[in-house]
Parts: sequence; structure tokens; C-alpha cells
Amino acid sequence: MNLIRATVGALACLTAALPFAASAQGDYPNKPVRVIVPFTAGSTTDIIARAITDKLGASMGQTFVIDNRGGASGTIGQAAVASAPADGYTIMIHSSSHTVNPSTFAKLPFDTTRDFAAVTPISSLPNALVISPTKNIKTLQDLVATARAKPGSLNFASAGQGSATHLNAEKFKMAAKIDATNIPFKGSAEAVSEVLAGRVDYYFSPIAPVIGQIKEGHLLALAVGSPKRSAALPDVPTTAEAGVPGSEFNFWIGMMVPAKTPREIVNRLNDEVVKALASPEVKERFAKLGADAWTMKPEAFDAYIKEEIDANAKLVKAAGIAQM
Repeated sequence: MNLIRATVGALACLTAALPFAASAQGDYPNKPVRVIVPFTAGSTTDIIARAITDKLGASMGQTFVIDNRGGASGTIGQAAVASAPADGYTIMIHSSSHTVNPSTFAKLPFDTTRDFAAVTPISSLPNALVISPTKNIKTLQDLVATARAKPGSLNFASAGQGSATHLNAEKFKMAAKIDATNIPFKGSAEAVSEVLAGRVDYYFSPIAPVIGQIKEGHLLALAVGSPKRSAALPDVPTTAEAGVPGSEFNFWIGMMVPAKTPREIVNRLNDEVVKALASPEVKERFAKLGADAWTMKPEAFDAYIKEEIDANAKLVKAAGIAQM
């Protein structure tokens, strides 16, 4: 009899608690949401994050606070998200570097596939190969010829060792059969500054932080690393069109949360991002940044990430990139 009473009592408590849990998720968000961006302010990931979270905040009635945690190719920010409470109040907006780090770091303080739940990609962005006009290199073929004439004499910037910008450059190196040295920085802002100053030779930069300098003539875009031309730079050829086939690279920015975040919250965030990307304001901001809106359902994005981790592992091995 005591066992029966205890069981009934436990079920009653559980039943009573369920409406409160459902209510808590139904009221989401009822306090500010922290958005960890694992790169510095002014980086492409940061710019896209601010564009989308401005709209999310207006739609969801809460403040989305950007928290830049740059350094270590994004892994500092990733670690902060992986260890955060899975309650929907810490989210991450990261780049495709997320799928590179498992191959370029010998040891990570998190598991890339198990410690995060994908929400949706937000955007795909072509990387533009930019160079200072003072280098007197006018075309991609000029760059390739210069590199081949003096192997190892050129260098290139990246937003961190093993970042997506690094992998784009390595894939280009392999396809072009040239040798150049990676100079890693904490984010795009620093990398662009060094290329502008001529201290670094070139950079496969996301278009957002360099489009102004390109249009003003302070940087020269030799090509874009994407499979198709950018709508923001329609006269700039792809690396394949410019004579280096097999060098295409897909750079994306997406949203993730700690792995055990309730599915109701994951799905709500997915719906809100899709809605925000359809708004005229975000469409206009993305067009100016050279960014294409891109979304998936959470389950599809999870599967895509796992596939890309495997593909990037093969690229890292083929490029001979040493683990850190």
C-alpha cells in the first residue's frame, strides 16, 4: 500500500510540474539572450550576427546581447557555449570554422558533434581573394605566377589557424600548386588591416568586411572562392573561372545552441531566423554585405555539419596542416 501511495504521489508531482515546464518554454525568452560570437567585433560572423539578432530581438521582445569571444580559431567561444546551461539563453553564431576545428586541434575541451545542437545556417558568403594594389599583382594568374617563380615567398592572412578562411586558402594553394605561408589572426578585422598595409600579401576574406575597400580601390579582389560569382561583386570571377579549378570553398555562418537545449526552443529559434531572413530589412543588409540567406531545419543542419566535418578532415590531411 505504501509503495502504491508513493508512486501515486510521485506521478502527481510530475504531472503538476509539467505545466510549469511547458509554460517556461512557452514564455521563452523572458530575459536577455546571450549570443556568443567566437570572433572579434567587426568580423564577418559578428556583422551577420548583429544583423540577424537585431531582428530576432524586435520579433521576440527581448534583447539579444552579442558577446565576442575571439581567439584560438573560435574554440574559446565554442567552449563557453558547450559548457553553458542548455536553457536557450546562450546561443552561438559561428562560421564553418566550426567543422574545421576537430581536425586542426589535437585536443578540444568539447565534442563538436555531441556538445552542440544545430539550429539553422543563416548565410553563405563567398570569400574574396583580396590584395593591396601596391603589390602590383593585377590578376589571379599574376599571383599564381609570382608564387611559382619564388616558392614560399608569399604569405596569406587567415582568421585563425584552422579557420574556414585558412582552409579556403589551403584548398586554393593545393589546386594552384603553389606554396605560401599562413599568417593567422584573431579575426577578419586584423587580417584585413594587415593586407591593406601590405604587410601580408593576400587574404581569402568574407566579402562583408572588405566590400567598402574594394569599391573604394583600397583593395583589389582577384577572384571569389565560391562555386559561383557573388551578386555583390558580379565582375569578379571565381577562382575556377580565373584558371584554378577545384579550388571552390563554401563559407557559411550558422546558429547553434548547447546540445540539451529543449527542442521547442531550438525549433522556435529556427522559425524566428527564417522569418527574420524573409524581412525586407535583413534582405537589404545582406545584399550590401554580399551574403546569401540560407536556412535548413535543425535536423538537416546537424547532418550537414557532420558530413562537412568528415570532408574537412580529408582536406586538412591532404593539405598537411599540422594539429595544434
